[in-house]
Formats: sequence, structure tokens, C-alpha cells
Amino acid sequence: MSVLSAAPPMPTVVSVVGVMGTVSRTYAGEMETGTLDDAGQGGERSAERTAGEPGEPVWIGLPPGLLRMRRLLLVVWLGSMTVGLALLLGLLAGPVWAALALPPLAVLLWGWPMLGRNWRSWRYAERADDLLISRGVLWREETVVPYGRMQLVEVTSGPVERHFGLASVQLHTAAAASDARIPGLDPAEAERLRDRLTQLGEARSAGL
Repeated sequence: MSVLSAAPPMPTVVSVVGVMGTVSRTYAGEMETGTLDDAGQGGERSAERTAGEPGEPVWIGLPPGLLRMRRLLLVVWLGSMTVGLALLLGLLAGPVWAALALPPLAVLLWGWPMLGRNWRSWRYAERADDLLISRGVLWREETVVPYGRMQLVEVTSGPVERHFGLASVQLHTAAAASDARIPGLDPAEAERLRDRLTQLGEARSAGL
């Protein structure tokens, strides 16, 4: 069983990748609806396909591993900074001055839910002629990448991503400024998406 949650409408930026580059415009749109599992895992949405009304694209969310990785990095960096700064100030200036180390902790408490909102905003959809990529919390941005404009699709995975079993898909188009990227995918899904987009791009370029 799943529970649908919706956020209020917010401005959306749409980017269309074409021959001359990227054309953007802003309009009032709605955020996607996420799914909560029965266990109530803090609103985390699994990488499942979610279909809207008939004729609308089938959106695919990012796996929870990306959120776990980003939150762990946030805790490691800001947590270590808070402890180190508190010890340094406490030893050099006294225990009272150690309270000045609290700002990094405040950033940590603020960044934890914001990372969740950003993760839930990422989604992509494969349509007949193009790929849609949607993301953003305060400003929604949707990028439309026609298959015929793709020049190179590659899968990348850094040391941290490999540790968490994640990979990213990088899309290169005719205009470097209009390149797109989908982060934090399962390696199998990243390879499937790369192969499919490459095949569709070659077919569109050949005029099939």
C-alpha cells in the first residue's frame, strides 16, 4: 500500500535541447507525487515507475541509495567539522567559546531534510522521441533531450558512488551547454538506459 503526497504548485523551468542549444521558459507547475512505503521510511521514494493521467509520461525516480550516500557525506563533513572546531575552541579559548562550533551543526540539521526534498525532485521519463529529466525544489527544471540530438551517452561512477553501488548517466549533445546528467542510478539501470538511448539516438540520426 502506498500513500500519495503532493506539494503546492511552484515555478518550473523547462529546457529544450535543440540544434541551437537550450531554450528555457518558466511556468507554474506542480511537483511530482512521491510514494511512502507502509513502514513510513521518512518519505523515501523507491525507484519505481509512476504513471499519471493517460498520455502523460511514465516518471522514474532515483533509488534511495543516492539519498543515503549524500546524507552520510553531510554527516561526515559537518559532524567532523563541528567536533573538531568545538575541541579547538575549547582548548584554546575555554569551554564557553566551544559554543561557536554550533553553526555547522545547524547547517547539518537544515541540510538533512533538504537533501531528501532534492532527491525526491529528481525523476526522468523515456518518451517516444525524447528523454525528460525533471529536478529542483524551489525552482523546478525540466530538460527535454531529443534522441536525435544525442552524440554520446556514457556511464560514470566515482569511488564513493561505487561504494554505494551507484552510477550516473551523462548525456552529451551537439551543444555542450545543453548536456544532461542523471545521477545515483543502479548500475544495471544505468547500463540499460545507456544502451537504449544510444540505440534510439543512432536510429533517429539515421532517419529511421
